[in-house]
Amino acid sequence: MWGNDHITTQDYVRDLFPNTPPNFYEPLVTLAAIGAVTTKLKLGTALCVLPMRDPVYLAKQAITLDQMSNGRFIMAVGLGAYREEFLAWGGSRAAKARRGEMMDEALTALDMLFQQKSATHEGKYYSFKGVEMFPKSVAQPFPLYIGGHNLEAIERAAKYGQGWLPGWRPLAELEERIASLKRRAAELGRNPADIEIAPQFSVTIDKTLEAAEKRYMESGLVAHRVSLAYTGRDLSHQVVANLVGSPDVILEKVAKLKSIGIDHCSALMFPADTVSEMNEQVEWFAKDVMAKVS
Repeated sequence: MWGNDHITTQDYVRDLFPNTPPNFYEPLVTLAAIGAVTTKLKLGTALCVLPMRDPVYLAKQAITLDQMSNGRFIMAVGLGAYREEFLAWGGSRAAKARRGEMMDEALTALDMLFQQKSATHEGKYYSFKGVEMFPKSVAQPFPLYIGGHNLEAIERAAKYGQGWLPGWRPLAELEERIASLKRRAAELGRNPADIEIAPQFSVTIDKTLEAAEKRYMESGLVAHRVSLAYTGRDLSHQVVANLVGSPDVILEKVAKLKSIGIDHCSALMFPADTVSEMNEQVEWFAKDVMAKVS
């Protein structure tokens, strides 16, 4: 179960649903509630917007959730796709900040807090002294995943991540970035096999490839993709690069992803207009795809 992190609504959502309140919940509290009524389900953020979080409190929240769930929590963190959300959060203070710098400094802070007996940090954006972060996490090392697909994200994942959780990318680019991550991790003295490769994908399943593509392209998720076009994604690849198709087509895609080094297809999104449609898609995927993947 993956939760995402928002404090405001993007313009395209307001345009699509002008009369609907933007109801969404804080992910860590939501995952804590889910963890309390489950015993095996893994819990994760996909992802937590790190520049909008205080690293000391976030470390305490993450370790508490890890402890309460007996090591079932995975925290993926990222820069945040929408700068306007960052500005809504921080106002004039955020306008002067560089999110990449904040991300790098916060990752350094989290690494210290997760590992050290007493952590002290004095930086441009964050400062703390003699913080004793106990108990430590059940899962060791703490499963911190790094979001993002650019070269800066790969550097962060190689240095700090137990996993890399990018958004979808064209297959050839994804393969090249995986190789870059593994190479950089080795240069930093890490075992590349210790970093789980876990991209996010969308899932649309139907009886035929054509029917699945039609269903996907008519979904509200396409508007989300368009809103992120500035990140460099070529939207003409979105159907091919995501898990869209008949069960057999999706199984072929999963096999190819596995062959290029992907360990886990994470944070799956099932675009649907109703709860019943989403339930149908999830059940179909579980029965005809997940059950057949070894």
